[in-house]
Amino acid sequence: MRSWRVAVTVVAVLLFGLIGTVAGPGWNPQPLDQALIVQSEDTAIGGDVVTDPVGTYETRTETFTVELDGATVEATVHEPVGAPGLRPGVVFMHGAGTATHDNFWNMSEALASAGIVALVPDKRMDTYTVRYRDYPAMARDYLHSWDALAAWPGVDPARVGLYAESEGAFVAPVAATENPDVAFVVLVSAPVVPAREQFALATDTYLRTLGAPEQLLRAVPRLLGSEVPGGGFVYADFDVSSYQQQMRQPVLMVYGTEDISMPVVQAPAKVIEDLAVADNGDYTLRYFEGANHGIRIDGELAPGFADAVARWVLGLPETADAQPRIAGGQPEQRFRAEPLDSPRWYASGDMIVLTLVGGAVLLVVGPLLWLLTRLVRRPSEPLPSPLARASAALALAVLAVWVLFVSYLLVVAGLALNYERSPVVVTGGWLGVQLAAVGATAVGVWSASSWLRVRRSGVRTGTVGTITLVTVHLGALVLLLAAAYWGVFPTLR
Repeated sequence: MRSWRVAVTVVAVLLFGLIGTVAGPGWNPQPLDQALIVQSEDTAIGGDVVTDPVGTYETRTETFTVELDGATVEATVHEPVGAPGLRPGVVFMHGAGTATHDNFWNMSEALASAGIVALVPDKRMDTYTVRYRDYPAMARDYLHSWDALAAWPGVDPARVGLYAESEGAFVAPVAATENPDVAFVVLVSAPVVPAREQFALATDTYLRTLGAPEQLLRAVPRLLGSEVPGGGFVYADFDVSSYQQQMRQPVLMVYGTEDISMPVVQAPAKVIEDLAVADNGDYTLRYFEGANHGIRIDGELAPGFADAVARWVLGLPETADAQPRIAGGQPEQRFRAEPLDSPRWYASGDMIVLTLVGGAVLLVVGPLLWLLTRLVRRPSEPLPSPLARASAALALAVLAVWVLFVSYLLVVAGLALNYERSPVVVTGGWLGVQLAAVGATAVGVWSASSWLRVRRSGVRTGTVGTITLVTVHLGALVLLLAAAYWGVFPTLR
């Protein structure tokens, strides 16, 4: 390759890298400057009140139908056999990963064996999609199950509360606010901050844990801060704080110290702050050492988890403020979950799709037109060598960059979701993607210079040939600019 082509390639790569840096929004998460002091390593719920431990009673189950507004769901009741008097009850609220009355089986059976009547309803799915979710409407649906449990034989209607896991913690405070008769609320792995902020924090944490490159971290706000093509996902900005500020029920919060997807310090601190607005100081917080998002260790419920929840529920109201208020393993949260800056107009959700689809169409429409003219026996003037080879190589090189980039993202996502680390894959894979981008740029310089040389020589490329060259080079430029936006090119910073 001639030295001037090398120089042009280097300049082009640096310009693409600069575009990726300044295109915005930037990503600079701020360190968390607050802490929750764990008062004891023992997760047991204190107080003098006597309660039955987990395993005291045999249990039985019954499945029935709950009538909602415009729909029905199945629900399973887990209840103790032979427990004296009226018993407290708890309605389970699903997170994003569960949906049926067969979920929470281990936990609901454990609570029932301690003397608590547990009801697990199906999640209503006809109004719940990836794109659209209405948390206040979900709260009203769950309150029908709460009504059913409050009326269940052997249940004390004044002692029926809610158990909400993950996404369900957006719903429980709404239900507790709308129905003051809800006796208590258990929030397990609660995001508290709006889902968009929690997703960004989780993604950033996963990537940093994997040792992902800085350029990839910049993609966090560019992806999650953008509006989704076609609309929807309004629930990602739902703020539950205003409902928590009206809650007067005692609240138990539970987290696992190995749950890197949640703001495990910021979230419970916000709940405590919100409860104070309602002059509500009845909170208890437990961190289970080594437990994940589902409060599990090696697939099993964390030791002491069910015992703590059962004693807290059975001991109310005495256990509402029993010492220690905060106990268990010491949580760690490096950065704050904060609102994301929105990408500029050229990187909105719709524009991202338009850019990628438009670039890909431009890249292939010329060659397809060329082939079509050959099929109908109207041969075009052949492109002079090496222009034909250069333009074909350019199209293939740019497509290869995107195939490698998307494949790399999928591999990294798989590592993150499975809590696995592979520095060779993460670092080596990213280097491979960048080398492919640099190579595609070099091919683009070669192809463009070949085209320029042909034009100067006076050789005709024909109408179809000219269209092919224009669309291939324009499509390649669009897709390389898109790759630059997502940080694929190396930078000087």
